[in-house]
Amino acid sequence: MLKKTTLGLALLLALSACQDGRYAASTRHLAPIPPATLALMSTKEMSPADPILMRAYKKESEIELWKRGADGKYALLKTYPMCRWSGQLGPKTREGDRQAPEGFYSITPASMNPNSSLYLSFNLGYPNEYDRSLGRTGAHLMVHGSCSSRGCFAMTDEAISELYAVVREAFAGGQHAVQFQSYPFRMTPENLARHRQDPNIAFWMNIKEGSDRFEITKTEPVVGVAGARYVFDAVADGATTGAIARKQADDERQVAALVASGTPAVRLVYEDGGQHRSFRETLVAAGGALGEVSRPEALDAGPREVAMPASEGPVALAGKREPVRGTAALKPPGTSVTEAERQRLLKTFAAAGDRQE
Repeated sequence: MLKKTTLGLALLLALSACQDGRYAASTRHLAPIPPATLALMSTKEMSPADPILMRAYKKESEIELWKRGADGKYALLKTYPMCRWSGQLGPKTREGDRQAPEGFYSITPASMNPNSSLYLSFNLGYPNEYDRSLGRTGAHLMVHGSCSSRGCFAMTDEAISELYAVVREAFAGGQHAVQFQSYPFRMTPENLARHRQDPNIAFWMNIKEGSDRFEITKTEPVVGVAGARYVFDAVADGATTGAIARKQADDERQVAALVASGTPAVRLVYEDGGQHRSFRETLVAAGGALGEVSRPEALDAGPREVAMPASEGPVALAGKREPVRGTAALKPPGTSVTEAERQRLLKTFAAAGDRQE
């Protein structure tokens, strides 16, 4: 009996150690969704039990919360400012690089940590199938409270409490997994034009394919991996397929026009990540009201813009296709361009953008 009791105590202590005991006796994970957010759901004819999806943007330091409505489409419910993220723009590749992941991740009920030492947290599921196919390493990449990050997306305690409650209620309503889309920035032609020479541009254009699908269909893209690339569900509806293709082509034309007009190619270099501008204003006004902030000295100056040399040559702005370079000869959005004509134009004006002063 004594032996069994000792073994039981040892097991209990081991489990306690895994639960980050700082908040082990807390019921904060049971906090309800705030009334204002419930009212917002009601105005959009949504309920706490409806499925959700999240989209994160490092450069803008924001996380969007989308909820599925009665029509089966997702609509933006709310945008939360990030209090802290670490590293640089670009995906996480190895343990200890302080990079927050980029790509498509899945939050499951098992990902939820009510006893996190960082107030509350949920795991993003890094490394996913894509990361593992490239031999990437690392673990415990989360969205959590406390304004401190070592490769995670850190929120204020108030914000993570609300997000945690929303995710919890979606699971209670029957959702099996929450898709978390993580991007370096909003996938706009302006951002793509400015970052066209970044070493990560091919990867970013790959994940943009999933972003485009979501923005056109407002349904969750089915994500797979093949040939060291993300692949997304084929859309059977011809009209939808055409709408996605038109969006991608129009974005490429806008990038080409921006490059032709002289938009410089830059790379943002962070001392160690960033935070939403609203928190910088809060910190200045309130003298550090956010509490502990990881590496506050790294946030003082903000990112540096490093000009990328034009001599590096064109980059592929559309995966394996020919790169789109600046030229006024490309037809405006809404007109059809045959593939032969498109290839001829691209070859003719391949370096036009880099010749702009």
